[in-house]
Amino acid sequence: MAPLSQLQEYPRLSVRIENLDHKGVDVFFNAVGANPYRLLIRSIDSVIQNLYGSHSAPPNNVSSILLCLRPMEGVACTSWSGGFKEICFSLDYITSIPPDLVAPEIEGVLVHEFVHCFQYNACGTCPGGLIEGIADFVRLRANLAPPHWSMNRSGDWDAGYERTGYFLEWIERQRTEFNGEGFVEKFNLALKDNTYNATVFEQLTGMSVLELWKRYCEE
Repeated sequence: MAPLSQLQEYPRLSVRIENLDHKGVDVFFNAVGANPYRLLIRSIDSVIQNLYGSHSAPPNNVSSILLCLRPMEGVACTSWSGGFKEICFSLDYITSIPPDLVAPEIEGVLVHEFVHCFQYNACGTCPGGLIEGIADFVRLRANLAPPHWSMNRSGDWDAGYERTGYFLEWIERQRTEFNGEGFVEKFNLALKDNTYNATVFEQLTGMSVLELWKRYCEE
């Protein structure tokens, strides 16, 4: 399959199953088909389209991605060493998904984790809540938000996941007031070679992140 124009080539993709006897294995493959390759490619495409658009290029050093299906607590996590990325997806979680939501939830989780394979992180200094919020922003933009997500506007803007994801998506939609369109793409690129500084919000929008959060909560 030809790669997106922003990618020089797709990374090598592989799947490892750590317990074939786990019922989550059947649930996974019944939902995605015998060969998950096209699902993985579609998930990567969603990330590139929604995080990099057509004006910037993703990192070209992602050489291979391993999807590991294993019994574990939680939902999923991503780790890496150089150009090798590993996504661990919980078979226990997969078995807990309501039957009518299995396919979109698996794809949504994969899109979130693939963001971690391709996003910039300010040389390791970007707050974890913002890293997770960007991943859920991409999942929102890919129309894969699960039914239980809500626009929780209490607490801190960088609490992470969908709370931060919806906030970033709101900034993205403020096109007329401060040219928010393309904000997340520009923000991600600002994290490429620089250490994190919250002033990047003001540089891109003309408002501090706390001013933006206040406006968001008021609406």
